[in-house]
Amino acid sequence: MAELEIGQQCEVQHCRQLDFLPFVCDGCSGIYCLEHRGKDAHDCSGVCLRKPVKSEGTSSYKCTYKSCKAKELLPVICSHCEKHFCLSHRHQSDHNCEKQELPISHLAVSRQVVKESLARDAVPVPLKKGRKGAKNDATAAKVALMKMKLHAVGDKSIPQSERLYFQVFLPKGSKEKSRSMFFCSKWSIGKMVDKAASLLNLRNDNNILTAKKLRLCHSESGNALPMGQTLELWLTNNDSPLINGGTIILEYLDNDCMKLENTNSYME
Repeated sequence: MAELEIGQQCEVQHCRQLDFLPFVCDGCSGIYCLEHRGKDAHDCSGVCLRKPVKSEGTSSYKCTYKSCKAKELLPVICSHCEKHFCLSHRHQSDHNCEKQELPISHLAVSRQVVKESLARDAVPVPLKKGRKGAKNDATAAKVALMKMKLHAVGDKSIPQSERLYFQVFLPKGSKEKSRSMFFCSKWSIGKMVDKAASLLNLRNDNNILTAKKLRLCHSESGNALPMGQTLELWLTNNDSPLINGGTIILEYLDNDCMKLENTNSYME
């Protein structure tokens, strides 16, 4: 049985690859494979070697991407914008498809916009105790949140949709006063403490019964947050809610101590 021959061989002598969708050079009209379709790749002479033969019912399909001059023997149509493209520009990202849905992360505010916004508002990162009104706290937190995202450290495997940002004030005596950090909303308070201690190289003796415990405290009330509760729960706590972009305090407390006194001293 004779073999069915489909396609044409590349005219580069050392190649001769059989290509099912060969490319016709618009300079010399030669037949080439994907690798040698560029004029530089096959040392195009620019002299037409043959007249293009058009069989009845056949045509070529020009790529519609900007100034691309490539053509295909078969239609390559984007299923979203329904335009013709060459093989190199067939994907949405390759031809900047007008119907492409961008990921949420691409819609985030650019670094330049954030810097300009911060320069205009000049709002300090710490939310000092004594600010009146939930609206004032929320507004200041949004501005602080934009700045935090530029420098925050955390577990990079956390999905963007689950990240919550805080300005974390470190225990008294630490080399740094505070650091911008992000945590997973699904984590328990205990896991937040362990992760912060690991990333910031803080001593963590929470597994030693008689040692002082590293606790996470509310920056307004000073209350030590229960280690077993989730961060997500404290965002909806009507008594002492945490704010995405707000402040929290890490400090070593005695075993029987459940509240941090004078929280203002951390933010001065």
